[in-house]
Amino acid sequence: MSKKATETGGKKGFIKGAVIIAVGGFIAKIVGALYRIPLTNLVGGHGIGLYQMVYPAYCILLTISATGIPSSIAKLTAERLSKGETDAPLFKTAMRLFLLIGGVGGITLCLLAPILSAAQGSREVTAGYFALAPSVLLVSAISVFRGYFQGRNDMLPTALSEITEQVIKVGIGLVFAYLYRDDVAKAVVFLLLAVSVSEGAALLLMWALYRRKKKREQPCQAAGEKASVKGILRLSIPVTFSAMLIPLSSLLDSVLAVRLLSKYATDAVALYGLFAGGAVTVINLPVSICYGIAAASVPSVAEAKARAEMGATGRKASVRRRIYFSLGITALVAAPSALALYAFAQPAVKIVFRSLTAEETTTLVRLIKIFSISALSLSLVQTLSACLTAQGKPKFAALSMGVGVVVKTGVYALLLQKAEISVFGLAHATNLCYLIAFLLDFIYNIIVSRQRKEKTG
Repeated sequence: MSKKATETGGKKGFIKGAVIIAVGGFIAKIVGALYRIPLTNLVGGHGIGLYQMVYPAYCILLTISATGIPSSIAKLTAERLSKGETDAPLFKTAMRLFLLIGGVGGITLCLLAPILSAAQGSREVTAGYFALAPSVLLVSAISVFRGYFQGRNDMLPTALSEITEQVIKVGIGLVFAYLYRDDVAKAVVFLLLAVSVSEGAALLLMWALYRRKKKREQPCQAAGEKASVKGILRLSIPVTFSAMLIPLSSLLDSVLAVRLLSKYATDAVALYGLFAGGAVTVINLPVSICYGIAAASVPSVAEAKARAEMGATGRKASVRRRIYFSLGITALVAAPSALALYAFAQPAVKIVFRSLTAEETTTLVRLIKIFSISALSLSLVQTLSACLTAQGKPKFAALSMGVGVVVKTGVYALLLQKAEISVFGLAHATNLCYLIAFLLDFIYNIIVSRQRKEKTG
């Protein structure tokens, strides 16, 4: 097969995988966004604020035990398959490793629950942390399955599991919200329990799909090297650390930002809830769609790199082209989305968040308009980070996001002290965070590309 035909086939496979995950992510996010309409009506702004206060700590532990798994396992799987080796040892080792890590994460969340709820000034959310704890273990296992399938360029299981999570969470969550609508604190606890139930359902689905694939698979591949725990961790830890920075920053926000806002705002929790539960939720819709592009980039770039290491020609150009192709597709999706969010923020808020007061609606519309640029910058950061992981260079992505988070925290710590800026300072600071991370990642990719060109003459 010619080099041109190989590249064309690679692009078709890449686009197919990206579209499948994007559609799955879009459906899941739409379901989640629609969920906010009756949910906000039932528990109100204060209930949404309590709900969002629990999520940052959960997301940190979830990131440690699960977020770095799909991309790292996908890279290692793609490399093994490109060499004609079986990925069975890798899957078994990864599953044992991350089940252990996920179990520790769940227990840790339970132990930290009283401390975190006290620090947030809302002891009523302690039980919410307990309700979410099983999800840390469940998502760890789900993530290994996702990495396994993504490494084989099979994106459908990931999409199906994401949709399953949302549908089950919404169905059970609305029932609980209605039953306990007169007791907001109790309603929030059961809403968080619905998350754990949904993850259990998604795990059962992934297990069934895995068993089905194994029965159909012909064992014709070479055994290859035994999977190394050290090798898996060497790749997944930097990815995990990079992903962990956002929820870690959100956890700090839920404490520091709320305390700063409370100096002049009558309901600082509600203000924070408008940003974290409203603006961030809306902006994450296009970002989640672009996640499909990032996920598809990992096996695509990793395969090109692995084939080159076996002696294939045109390695540098092939890897470079696949990275720039991924970025181009990301920008084509994310840029119009960012413009649409800015232009249609007001009607979107009125449709999705109908129970908000006039003042809350005005605040959320302005937050979305300010924050809309992050739909583009965060999507690009997501794709660049995936490409760096596929090349075995995830550390710089973690470093660039770390720099962005530090700048963000310092900026909003100054801005939020001014009542005239209020919560909008948090949106401006977060925009700056993602812009810095994108620029640093992009510049690093240019430098690496030039170094490769010089080496190859």
